[in-house]
Amino acid sequence: QVQLVESGGGLVQAGGSLRLSCAASGSIFSIFNMDWFDMGWYRQAPGKQRELVATITGGGSTNYANSVQGRFTISRDNAKNTVYLQMNSLKPEDTAVYFCNVKGGRAAIRLYDYWGQGTQVTVSS
Repeated sequence: QVQLVESGGGLVQAGGSLRLSCAASGSIFSIFNMDWFDMGWYRQAPGKQRELVATITGGGSTNYANSVQGRFTISRDNAKNTVYLQMNSLKPEDTAVYFCNVKGGRAAIRLYDYWGQGTQVTVSS
């Protein structure tokens, strides 16, 4: 029904860059305009809780974790139901499984909350 397909993860050396993509599909995104949904990226490292990396609202407002601010950029293409995360100046501390999230950003659909399967990002020192 609803699927979030992530791509772009992999192994990179410290200081390198990766761009993650997440394409959302499902009838819910046809019933409601895509700008009704907030989109974001979260990550989970071994032994750690899942944490917010970056979010972008339907109106284009962004929010970043302090640890990635200035290095990562989140963007979206509503026509493609896709959210991106450009990651520059990667550090070993960025190593984690990165999860795409799409959730209702309006009260009427606030209970819609979808997650991707996760994509591994490994940064070597």
